[in-house]
Amino acid sequence: MHATTTDVTAEIRRVNDQFEANFERGDAAAMASLYTPGAVLLPTGMESIQGTEGIQAFWQGAMQMGIKHVKLQTQEVEQLADTAIELGHYTLLGPDLQPVDQGKYLVVWKEQQGQWHLHQDIWNSSLPTPAP
Repeated sequence: MHATTTDVTAEIRRVNDQFEANFERGDAAAMASLYTPGAVLLPTGMESIQGTEGIQAFWQGAMQMGIKHVKLQTQEVEQLADTAIELGHYTLLGPDLQPVDQGKYLVVWKEQQGQWHLHQDIWNSSLPTPAP
């Protein structure tokens, strides 16, 4: 028997809380551990990034660029057996909590051994693209 959508939403919030806390601590390895082993990041303006090492390196790079905090706000979760789809909004904050970026994201989650993990993670900014 699978959890109800309410339970899945609460579990995704719990993992998102860990994601935010790991980012704030600068722990890219802990962030990468929240993803499935075959997970894929689909960042704006870059090729896709697959696997734990690549995901860890990506988030380490974001931290080195000066992003200090990530805030995730779930808008909606839809569950399909061992898969859930999360739609939400993100805000990236710099050292003095000033907003650096904000936008929307879509995450496909997979349940593995009773734990929910990010599996496919895509986001894009809501800020206007700078003029060339």
